[in-house]
Amino acid sequence: MSETRAAAIASAVTHGGADRSARTIAAVIGRMITAGELPVDTRLPTVRELARRLGVSPTTVSDAWRTLAGVGAIEARGRNGTYVRRPTGPGLPRRYRRVTEGPGHFDLDLSTGTPDPELLPDLRPVVASVSRQSLTSSYLDHPVLPGLAELLLDRWPFPPDALTVVDGAMDALDRVATHVLRLGDRVVVEHPAFPPMLDLLDQLGCEVVPVDVDENGMVVDGLRTVLALAPRAVFLQPRAQNPTGASLTAERARRLAEVLDDTQVLVVEDDHANDVSEAPPVSLGRWLPERTVHVRSFSKSHGPDLRLAAVGGAGDVVTAVENRRLLGPGWSSRILQAVLLELLRSSEVDDALARARDIYAERRKRISAVLDAHGIEHPTGDGINLWVRVADERGALVHLAMLGVGAAPGGPFLVRDDLDHLRVTIGNVRTDDAERVADMLVGAAGVVPTSGGGR
Repeated sequence: MSETRAAAIASAVTHGGADRSARTIAAVIGRMITAGELPVDTRLPTVRELARRLGVSPTTVSDAWRTLAGVGAIEARGRNGTYVRRPTGPGLPRRYRRVTEGPGHFDLDLSTGTPDPELLPDLRPVVASVSRQSLTSSYLDHPVLPGLAELLLDRWPFPPDALTVVDGAMDALDRVATHVLRLGDRVVVEHPAFPPMLDLLDQLGCEVVPVDVDENGMVVDGLRTVLALAPRAVFLQPRAQNPTGASLTAERARRLAEVLDDTQVLVVEDDHANDVSEAPPVSLGRWLPERTVHVRSFSKSHGPDLRLAAVGGAGDVVTAVENRRLLGPGWSSRILQAVLLELLRSSEVDDALARARDIYAERRKRISAVLDAHGIEHPTGDGINLWVRVADERGALVHLAMLGVGAAPGGPFLVRDDLDHLRVTIGNVRTDDAERVADMLVGAAGVVPTSGGGR
């Protein structure tokens, strides 16, 4: 039985001429577990047996086993062997930790990815006005305030089958991904991509497939090529992509939708920048409404502590998310929803958002001008972040730290090996200080450690 199972796994791994890396072996076995070809409590072949079948070193298979054990898909039972178990997911968001756990306190921390607090709308008068309202009459009330639902539907980039509100963009992505994806599923992401989302897909045991972005968003030919791998979903950011700042044009969105038209691939869009982006709202849902889930966050535009994001689109997915929440939080605070509704209705807030957009754009323009003058590569982009090419990631981070400046390492944003970068939250640079900070980035970009370097 063990030899038969080893032969089946080896055949699945080598099918279609796939490579025999540890990552491929783990992904193939993950898909076999999800498909029921390797049921729970199935004993797996030994490392040496499978290595012999595949013609690879035992170390390669051991690395695959380690990956599968990391997502809780398999477990070693001592001398009894290694068995399939129900996946539970790894414990830590390793990529996100690398972004958030810097070497210490900075006089100027540009690693956070958060908006400038001074450019957020003033919540005090709105909170005072809604705090006296009684907003929940029953636990069975609809999870979205009727007025907020009406306003969101009116502003949605395509007519959604269903719409709900959850506790921020990552909560939305987590709930959608958990409902849709299974162990071993292939998922297409932008490259570079947002580290917490990559951590989430790792925890679900998915195989991440990167597609490059240019100034107009995900590259069409890249998406067309990876569709041969039969992915389950595509995750993208339509505006001010984090970290590159790229924004989808309507034409690019249309072409991506055409490529996906004859597939069953689900599109999940994270519009995290919202109204602080200079780009207009664009969605593949205009062409693929039944297979698009659009997430709109209000953290960077209206305030991170609102912890609210709207989710709208494919009815089966959005309704499943809403129903599952009944067994957890039930709904997002209607008090906070009322605050958001008043913010969205306010002309003063609209003026504040327009001012924030202009200031962010001016900061980006000033920093970009200095980087351009010194030949430092960076996408023009949009939003509050800048993706800066550096000679060596570690050397650049250390150089900035010595100047009291923090930045996010580029490595956690990458799915595959690439050139070294830093993500810099330029939205938190004072406008009058932009040129000085840009000069620091220029100095850091060319630094290479004398004792080795790189990631």
